[in-house]
Amino acid sequence: MTLREVTLQIRHHDAPESEVSAKYPDVTLRSMSSLTGAADERRRIIEFTGPEESIQGFLMDFEREAPIIAVEPITAVDRSTVLAMLTFDSRKWDSISELLADLGVHYRSGTVICGGWERWSLFLTSDDSMQEVIETIEADENTVRLVRTVELENTEATRQLEVSKIINSLTQRQLDVLSTSIRLNYYQPNRETTIAEVGNRLDLSPTTTWEHLARAEKKLWMNWESILTVTYLPSRRLTNDRIER
Repeated sequence: MTLREVTLQIRHHDAPESEVSAKYPDVTLRSMSSLTGAADERRRIIEFTGPEESIQGFLMDFEREAPIIAVEPITAVDRSTVLAMLTFDSRKWDSISELLADLGVHYRSGTVICGGWERWSLFLTSDDSMQEVIETIEADENTVRLVRTVELENTEATRQLEVSKIINSLTQRQLDVLSTSIRLNYYQPNRETTIAEVGNRLDLSPTTTWEHLARAEKKLWMNWESILTVTYLPSRRLTNDRIER
């Protein structure tokens, strides 16, 4: 059986999480837990990252949406990262995950939403039709963008999945800023490119550009051992003090 990972961006029209996200494009949502609850009332922990004022506005607007029963902050809301418990009426919640489950498609948990777009990573076998999956999602009046598709060879599957996991930990804006910085040689020795020039390419202020880049770099560094092992040292094992073959 062959397996491929397909990454999609989905504009889930009329869904509260996507509609409110489009209103606050500088806030990123990430699902942090599985669903709990019984009957029609379900709960999930959500992580919000972004400017403090935008997060607070997002939480207030989100709670006003029809399917939402409550949005209860778990951490203080005057921070750039906030955890909240989301309680919603599942009868009124049109979920992409349920649609994918009905299709029998496996997907990576921890969906990220930014700027109104949901980022989904699907795992398709040779029996699955990517076109059919996309057309089924679009049939519900959603918009779908194909971001990438990667074949997972048997001997390389674990390494490729590790790299995909790291990439998917970044928001779309963080990916945009990071990839633009690389293309403009921002990381080259004696660089001449400035943060302002990177931001100009993306129509972002220098401060916003720096914030997205700093968060992307932090996530990459937090996963440095996996990146080195997967990308550069496939035949070596890292220890605390040295590299062993």
